[in-house]
Parts: sequence; structure tokens; C-alpha cells
Amino acid sequence: YKEITYKDGMIEVAPLPLLIYRLVPTSTYYPDKSYIFAFLLNSRVFLTPHQLFQQVCEACKQQESLLDKQNIVSGLLFLLILLLLLLLLWTDNFAYDFRDERMIILLKEMNSLILKHHLHFKKEITIITQNLYSKLQALHKYEDLLDKINMEVSSRTNNLLPTVSLSTDITETCPNPLFLGHQLTHIELERLSMIGPEEFIQDHALRSVRSDWLLLFRRFLKKLTNIDSYVHWYNRLSYFVATEICMHLKKKNRARMIEYFVDVAKECINIGNFNSLMAILGGLNMPAIQRLKKTWAKVNKEKFEILERLSNPCGNFNSYRSSLKAALWRSEGASDDRERIIVPFFSVMLKDIYMLNENKDLPDRFSNGHVNFKKIWEVTKVVNEFMAWKQVE
Repeated sequence: YKEITYKDGMIEVAPLPLLIYRLVPTSTYYPDKSYIFAFLLNSRVFLTPHQLFQQVCEACKQQESLLDKQNIVSGLLFLLILLLLLLLLWTDNFAYDFRDERMIILLKEMNSLILKHHLHFKKEITIITQNLYSKLQALHKYEDLLDKINMEVSSRTNNLLPTVSLSTDITETCPNPLFLGHQLTHIELERLSMIGPEEFIQDHALRSVRSDWLLLFRRFLKKLTNIDSYVHWYNRLSYFVATEICMHLKKKNRARMIEYFVDVAKECINIGNFNSLMAILGGLNMPAIQRLKKTWAKVNKEKFEILERLSNPCGNFNSYRSSLKAALWRSEGASDDRERIIVPFFSVMLKDIYMLNENKDLPDRFSNGHVNFKKIWEVTKVVNEFMAWKQVE
């Protein structure tokens, strides 16, 4: 512990083995939940989840043998309860780690260790296991759905399926722009909920690991593609907006569609759905739409210009960040679920995490090999916000 540096009660610098040691509960110690989440999230920069879990299992067995020698029944019970809490936090927050079959084997090994001493914990272990499999099954169904969507898009692109008639548009399916704003938010929250927090770290992990680990990391990390799917959704929404406008031959109909999507965007910001808002503005600002001068002459631009200020990248998206702070303030004092909704502008969030991960002034490790935990806290702070946002109903 002398090698660990603290500031204001928080770890700042420490050797990796000691950080792993602090993750393991004992008969008298349980790691803080914030530490568990931060370390499990960022540890993949230094070793794979399987390697970490393997070391945790070995450390738990050591604790078990020490307690057996001392014959402390109450201490053993306490250790097993804390171990269950650690497994619960890991499987709940980082369920996608367990797509690796080796992780499932280690989980079963830990469950057997607990049940060997106390069969009364069978119910808790069953709940943890069922919740884990439910999350993995939901991910599998979601990925199947995305595959079907992508196949349909590809088929339409290749003219293998009939395209939408030019006589129809989104207003016939959904005449009320407020309702479309609500539906877009449902889609955003569904896709947001499927992103695992570890996915924000995976690209940086691939750039950070040693060459002899690279193949092992790629084998594990290539399965996590929900961020890419979410970014793809944003792009499709932008192109959808532009297509719905350009498909009309008459200026008045194009102007009507522009005003319709401005109303949709306005409702998105009222809800707190910044990602759909920015995607719609991206579609309205595409060259194919902006060049329609005679069409824009028929549009009431006042509402559009108010919304457009939010997408201004000046000052590192200062206008958007101010609006996000206001939404956070509203969310914290919310009395109903709708007021708690925050769907961030995902590209800016990704950029913030990328800048933290790649900041040369905040290295992952120092020259002596010790881990820069100050950086880990910074990255975790951003990801923690995302975890709260994606759990809103």
C-alpha cells in the first residue's frame, strides 16, 4: 500500500497488481463500488477481462484457504457475501465480458466455490446467472434485428425490393411531428441501452496493448459493435430527412417537409433527445437541401435558426453543452420519467472520451509502470453519466 498514491482520499497512482488486489474482497474489506466500476471499465487497457477474472479467482481461493486455516466461520460468510456483490456488479455492468466462454467457465467456478461453503446462496447465484443470460440474450436478439435491417437496406440499395412511392412521405405515416419526435426518442433509447460501457474503451485498448496480446484482444473486442451501429443510425436519420424533402417536385411541398422536420427537431430538444435533434439538423444542412434557395424562401426560418445555433461547433460545441447542462438540471429535479430523459449528442460524447484516452499529458502508465488512476477517474466520470442516461425508461 505504500506504493499507492492518494489525493483527497482517491487513488491517483498505483501498480497494477495492487489495483487487482484491491478489487478482491476479504473477510474484513470490500472495495468501494465506484472503484470496482472504474477499474473493471479501464482494466481492459492493461489486460483482457478473462485475465483479470482469472487473477481475481486465484486471489479469492487464497482468501478462502486463509479463512479455513483460521476457522473463522463468520469471516467466511462475510467474504462469500462480498464476493457475490462483486459478481453482481461485474455481470450487471459488464455483461458483454461474458460473451467469452472462458469468462462463463470462471463464473461457474466462482459460483461453485461459494456454494461449497453455503448452499443457502443458491438463490442469489441463480438470480445473478439468469440476469446475465437475459442481457446476453437481449443483445443477441438486437444484433439479429440489426442484421435484418442492414440486409433490407442493402437489398433496397440494389433495387431488389420495391422503393417507397414518390407520392408518399413520412407525414402520411405520422402526420403529427410531435409524435415522430417521441418515436425517434424510443429508438434512440433502445439503441443507447444496448451499448456496453466497455465499448468506449475498446479502441483505445487495441492501440495500447502489447503486440503479443493484440490477437487475443481483437478476438474478444471485435464482437462489440453497438457504437458503430448507433453512429450508423445517426447517419441514416440525417439522410432520411434529406430524402423526404428532395423526393417532392413542388417547392411548397419541400417547404412543408422542412417545416415538419423543424417541428420534429423542436420536440426532440423539448424531450432532451439531442442526438435525433443533431441528426435532423444534419439532414437539413446537407448541400442537397441548402441549395434549394426558392424552397427556403417559403420556409419560416426563425425556428430553424434557433435550433441551428445548438449545432454550432464554435467553442467546442459550447451552445450544445449549455443546453445539455440545462437538461441535466431538469433531469435531477424531475418528477416523472419523461423529464429524466437525456439522449446526448453522441458524436461529441465519443470525441470527449477519445480526447481523454489519447491525451499525452494523461498517460495510461508512467515510466515506472504504475497505472495513472487519475486518468481512469476522468474517463469513468464521462461513462458514468452515460450509464445513467441509458437506463431511463
